[in-house]
Amino acid sequence: MEKNQITFWDHLEELRGSLVKCLYIFFIGFIAAYFLSDWILDFLKKPLFDHLPADKRQLYYTNLFENFLVHLRVSAFTSITFLFPVYFAIVWRFVSPGLHSHEKKHVLPYVFAAAVFFLLGSGFAYFFLFPIGVKYFLSYGSASEVPWLTLESYVSTILKILFGFGFCFEFPVAIVLAVKTGLISAEKLAEQRRYVIIIIAVVSALIAPPDAISMLLLMGPLYLLFEGALVFARKTR
Repeated sequence: MEKNQITFWDHLEELRGSLVKCLYIFFIGFIAAYFLSDWILDFLKKPLFDHLPADKRQLYYTNLFENFLVHLRVSAFTSITFLFPVYFAIVWRFVSPGLHSHEKKHVLPYVFAAAVFFLLGSGFAYFFLFPIGVKYFLSYGSASEVPWLTLESYVSTILKILFGFGFCFEFPVAIVLAVKTGLISAEKLAEQRRYVIIIIAVVSALIAPPDAISMLLLMGPLYLLFEGALVFARKTR
């Protein structure tokens, strides 16, 4: 069948096939990550355990299934995060025939940049900001107030922060893409800088741990990324 004779139902069947492939890849990654989930959990616990005495390095679970479900959640998060390029490659094979050559040329660098900046954001949270927040909150309060941390609550918190910071670090990619597509000009963005700072502050307050230091530590890089994205967009237009 000629390309221009492909019907709507043929496209739906191709899309279904692409999504099924993504699910297969997800489950393969999920199973592999599950066998590594103890190691992954140890990695996630490290920022907390580094600030606890050796005899206090424990996380508790209060439900019979909680430990198992946490391992499943960590495995799913790992599969989604680290196999993103594979998912994109599968979807790209479905989408690319409908794009012009210049559109294809511009899409791939942005996808690569999005993956890199997501990992940078998560790495910034894990190696720099989260340890500072852990140290601050463990020392908060009086000596009679002892933390009793559960596995589910801690893993939920750190995954939320890692994903949130990774998402926030997509900010410069979104700015450059918006300028390149003509959605807004770099000059207009520069004029609206004060509103951008307000948005950065609100997002930082929602994503960062609930203390002023963590919020400021996220606002600083986001603002620098914003300014860097403006410079890059102006130089490459």
